[in-house]
Amino acid sequence: MPCRVSAALSKSVAVREMFDRIAERYDSVNTIMTGGVDVLWRARAVAQLRAPVGARVLDLCCGTGALSRAVAARLAGCDVVGVDFSSAMLAVARRRNGVSNVSFAEADALALPFADETFDGATMGFSMRNVVDIGMCLREAARVLKPGARFVNLEVSRPPNALWRRMFFAYFFHIVPIIGKVVGGDAAAYRYLPQSLVGFPSVSALADLFCANGFAKVSCVPLNGGIATLHVGTKVGGDGRSAATASVSRA
Repeated sequence: MPCRVSAALSKSVAVREMFDRIAERYDSVNTIMTGGVDVLWRARAVAQLRAPVGARVLDLCCGTGALSRAVAARLAGCDVVGVDFSSAMLAVARRRNGVSNVSFAEADALALPFADETFDGATMGFSMRNVVDIGMCLREAARVLKPGARFVNLEVSRPPNALWRRMFFAYFFHIVPIIGKVVGGDAAAYRYLPQSLVGFPSVSALADLFCANGFAKVSCVPLNGGIATLHVGTKVGGDGRSAATASVSRA
């Protein structure tokens, strides 16, 4: 157990330091390496929230705040709180934030500084691969959500079609590090990001983790042939009797 804790702590520190280094150019690299499609993916994520007017929404591991701002722009009268453990990413987020209904706070997604059942919805974008304990992250997200609220996770995934998967992997593992080196100025960081997909749960396994850690009616929405996926889970009701089932819907 001590070795596992030490390894998790080491990864956490290394990931934080990496994101601190690439914060200033992070958005530019994302735009280039996705061809701008990441904007459309965030819009799809926000649409899945289905939060009420005036909702309070939590954006976990918000980074530079791109998804936080997308939520604020598309949900009427909402209040968005973005949290991240990288102070450099948050500094960029605050500098680029031009709306009054988005605020940012430094916090760890595995130990959120919020009371139970605080939020009407939650999002997370391109960050689940970086947490050291996915189950704990999901439990914390469920804890701070009101019963019936949705958690929408946007993440890179492995396309189910073998040919499309090989093409995507060739790009993700070989071209993205080059883009990261040239545009982002940090080859090591953009070698890590593709590698973080290697041991990451499959789409169905992540859906099972949602179901095992406080969410029900979990759906998996593939994007662009499955190079990214939205996992959408509904916080189990206060009686705990909601059926925890996973289903796959097509984009």
